[in-house]
Amino acid sequence: MRLNEPLLSAQPGNQTWHLALISEHASPLAAPGSIEGGQDVYVANLARELALAGARVDIFTRRDAPAQAQVVQLDDKVRLIHVPAGPAHHLPKEQLLPWMDAFARFVIRFARRLAGPYDIVHANCFMSGMVAQQLKLALGIPYVITFHALGDARRLGQRTADAFAPERTRIEAALMRQADRIMAGCAQDRLDMEQLYGAASSRITIAPRGFAPDEFWPVPRTAARAQLGLDPRRFTVLQLGRLMPRKGVDTVIQGLATLRERHGVDADLLVVGGADGSEDLELARLKALACQLGIDGHVRFVGQQPRAALRLWYGAADVLVATPWFEPFGITPVEAMACARPVIGSEVGGIKSTVVDGLTGFLIPSRDPRALAERLALLQADPALGMRMGVEGLVRAWRHYTWRALAQQACAVYADVLDETRAGTASGITPF
Repeated sequence: MRLNEPLLSAQPGNQTWHLALISEHASPLAAPGSIEGGQDVYVANLARELALAGARVDIFTRRDAPAQAQVVQLDDKVRLIHVPAGPAHHLPKEQLLPWMDAFARFVIRFARRLAGPYDIVHANCFMSGMVAQQLKLALGIPYVITFHALGDARRLGQRTADAFAPERTRIEAALMRQADRIMAGCAQDRLDMEQLYGAASSRITIAPRGFAPDEFWPVPRTAARAQLGLDPRRFTVLQLGRLMPRKGVDTVIQGLATLRERHGVDADLLVVGGADGSEDLELARLKALACQLGIDGHVRFVGQQPRAALRLWYGAADVLVATPWFEPFGITPVEAMACARPVIGSEVGGIKSTVVDGLTGFLIPSRDPRALAERLALLQADPALGMRMGVEGLVRAWRHYTWRALAQQACAVYADVLDETRAGTASGITPF
């Protein structure tokens, strides 16, 4: 498909779709990676691609600051609507469940005032799914849902660290039965829905997250290091993302120590990320670990960086390491591949799908610093191997993991749902 070829089929009467994206806790205006991870990036880029394809898109997210305008025009076809539900300040997403009825009432009123109805609703996360279900009951609008993370999978991966209410699992199971279609982020996501919730595989489409080609592309290593003031010769490992225990940054630090001690490799680690105060304790723990292992002079914590600068950090690295022990998808391996860098990732979640072991990088068990050090030593000893893996990763990222590819898959799902809804209406079957 050419870059300017439209994605959307015309509706009857040659009208384009009007879509509602619901993202109750992750606003596309948030600093990416600062609080809520990648859902905000997902929603922002999906909306942009849908708009480029001709759709009109409204994004509904919770108002979390008093001065926020209720409607913000992001571009000529995308609006952001701040929903007054709960106090007008940030709340952890784990505390938002009591406010979803108020959120839904507002969205229903807003939709009723439109000159024409929404064609379809795309909910993001289970609480947004609750809102979409109420919209369907009140106005008959079909909806699809992307869960981004599942309660049962989180509990298996995080145990007591998961702070969501126990009823999350029950709500998710109901949404899997009631939603018109489910969009899974990866094969593991679909498998979890089938095995943990009994979801019907026929109603699940895999639609992975992506990268934006105008944000991420290969930058020569020497040029990137010169701009960032880094040693042009030392083997350099990159860890990029939020600083939280499940991300396994401690494994990367331990792996670097093992690499230096057992393999004699003079290597440095760059840790990019960790923006908000909730991550201060983890940052302190990781710094103490590096000091305890005697490598604090070789681990540099650079904090959160502007999104436009991330390609420089990817470009400056010899390899990206992503070793979480729980990860619904994992966007940083895709971004690193788009920057032609090899990836060493743990065999969890979406990383198992994005990284091809031995081709675009290596897959290792989570919490295994010795295995990590062995793979790092291989790449350090054979720079040509890292270059080949980087090129293979670049090709794979462009083929499978652009936001445009996600929008293509989403549009196909929307079209199927709308065809089914029209067929059900024509036959006299109530579509909810």
